Order: sequence, then structure tokens, then C-alpha cells
Amino acid sequence: MPSLPPEYADLHRDTLAVRAAVERTAYGENSEALFLTSGYVQPSAEAAARRFAGEEDGFTYGRYGNPTVASFEQRLAALEGAEACISTASGMSAILMMCMGLLKAGDHVLCSRSMFGSTIKLIGSDLAKFGVESSFLPQADAAAWQAAIKPNTKLLFAETPTNPLTEVCDIRALADIAHNAGALLCVDNCFATPALQRPMALGADIVMHSGTKYLDGQGRVMAGALCASEELVTKSFLPVLKSAGMTLAPFNAWVCLKGLETLDIRMQAQSARALALAHWLESHPSVARVFYPGLASHPQHALAMAQQSGVGGAVLSFEVQAQGDEQARQRAFHVLDSMRVLSLSTNLGDTKTLVAHPASTSHGRLTSEQRSAAGVTQGLIRVAVGLEHLQDITADLDRGLTSF
Repeated sequence: MPSLPPEYADLHRDTLAVRAAVERTAYGENSEALFLTSGYVQPSAEAAARRFAGEEDGFTYGRYGNPTVASFEQRLAALEGAEACISTASGMSAILMMCMGLLKAGDHVLCSRSMFGSTIKLIGSDLAKFGVESSFLPQADAAAWQAAIKPNTKLLFAETPTNPLTEVCDIRALADIAHNAGALLCVDNCFATPALQRPMALGADIVMHSGTKYLDGQGRVMAGALCASEELVTKSFLPVLKSAGMTLAPFNAWVCLKGLETLDIRMQAQSARALALAHWLESHPSVARVFYPGLASHPQHALAMAQQSGVGGAVLSFEVQAQGDEQARQRAFHVLDSMRVLSLSTNLGDTKTLVAHPASTSHGRLTSEQRSAAGVTQGLIRVAVGLEHLQDITADLDRGLTSF
């Protein structure tokens, strides 16, 4: 995997976001090249042998690596302050790669019970079939994480903020708990991104991304990534990639690579709109509660502001006023079906505002008990705020909220 030039070490993140990449080709392209190739011609049989053995840098096969993919990995690692990065076809495949690379039958994982629904199912159900134990704990209760540590605990995994209730965990506290137990801490940084939060600077060992979200930023492609030490990437994760083939396509890597160039300004602009929308929703008579780290009413507001550069992020959730689950679901659906401008979509990270009902979509595969433990109610609506004018966003939501 090519490394960045030494002179890049002192550059600011804004500069790295547009400059960090593999070396230009002889053609001198200013925009990073898109390499569409499945194989590479080797200079000699000896060089090929060394490269396949990992004794010499060089690309050998499309499943193992690609210059465009390497550029995306270098740029994301630089933004996260990590030694290395390895990318995958989706965020979920990045989690699978991490678990396959670090865990075996009999190992134990601690996870937030407020994590993304597919993450809970993958770790709690799918990996359980292969003998991996897991415990799901309250996101913000560090004491509960400490109490749940076992001799066979190998990994702690948390999102911060979580999807969809925007719960925040104390990254440094969880890192200390993990390291004292001889375990690793992984943080899903999809919501905050390195534009707002750098978990490795707070003690995390691994940072996981779904590049499908804000790294792309316009809802075009799927991608995933793990940022970690060079040793973890090369010895634990790369062998899994080579064997299992959850490889990121070069075109998708190129899209995310270019998306990183505007990540900071998008996150700042979308977060500002999210904060204004959160205040508007908090004062709306049809809204029971708003979940957003940028609000003073958020239980972990002070911690979020300390960890997230004083910015709440671009995702919020709110519950509609209702009596009972049936009415709550009916009213939430009414708000969604009354929209004329905003998109009813379960993705997030787009420049378009995306609105979803988590209980029936992203968390629909969970049991009612799991949804209840995660706080995902039938009246909950998640909003991933885009770049539309705030008045157009509020008007589109108000149409449903004022016509129950």
C-alpha cells in the first residue's frame, strides 16, 4: 500500500482532504485518476513473486488493491489521523471484515444496544452461529460496559452518535475500559465523520465508516472502510479482504475520494440546518421529543460538544405526539406521506434531506424487545438534513404535523 509523502505530515485536514492521494501518473493529472482494471502487468517474475508475498509494494490483482482505491484509503486515513485504512464494498462489509479479522469462536464482543439495526443483527445473531458471544449495553453507561467485561472480551464496538437516537458515548472512557481488559475499541464514526470527530485521538483503536453516507455525500455509491494501525490493517484485515473479496469498486472509491474534498463544508452547512430544524421541532406542538446532540436538552450535550468540535451533526430524530403505538405509527406515517419535497428514504448523508421511519425500516428486522431496548418507538422519525433552504424543510414537515 503506497504511503503519503513526508511533506504531507504537517498539512491541515482541509488540505489533506483535497491533496492526499497516490502519486500522479506520468500524464500529470490534477484530478485523481480512475483506474478500471482487474489485473496488473508485472515488471518481472521475481517482482511478481515479491509483490504477491507482500515483500514489495505494488498492485497485483483487483481484489487485493487498486490505485484509485488506495487514494481513497490514504485520504481517509489522513483525515482520521490513522496510520492506515482499508476499504470495502459497504459499511456492513467493513464490520464483517473487522469481526472476521479479530474474532474467533468463544470470543466476546461488547456493543451498544442503540447501534444500527443491521449491526445488531450481524453481531448478535449471524456471528453467534459461529460461536462469537455478544452483549448489548446502554450506550452512555460506561459503568455497564465495565461490568460486562469478561476474560474473553476482545472487542468493544460503539456508534457515536447512534442511529437513530443520536446517543453519545464517552470515547475515552470506553477506550480505557477496553485497553485495561486487553481488548480493542472500534467506533462507528459515520454520523460525525472526521470533519467533526476523530475517535483515534480519543483512544479508539479502529474507526469504522460507511462511505455510503457523508464520505460520498450525494447518495451515489456504496462503500465502507476501517481506519486503524498499519499492523491491524495489514495483518488482521487485509488477509480477510484477499480471501473473502468484499472489495471496494474503483469507481465507488473515486466517487468517495472526490466526496471527501467537500466533506468539511458540507458537514458544517448541513449541521447548521439540523440545529435550526431541531429548535423548530422542539417548539412544535405535535412533537413530543427531539433527539439531537446540538440541543441543550440532549442528555450528553456537553460530551457531544467536546467530542464533536462543538457541532451536533446533520442527523436528528423526533417523536410525534400520540397515545399508544398504533396511533404513533399512524401519525408518523402521515407525516412521511404528507411530504412533497423531502425524500422518504432510509439512507443518510445526502445533500437532499432524507426522512425515514426507523421502526419499520432500518430497525424493522429487530424484535420488538430489541427495538424497545434501543428506544426506537413507532412514533419516531429520523431526519438526515440536507442542503435545502430551512423554510422549505420545515414547511414540508409542518404539512403533516399540523394535520393529524
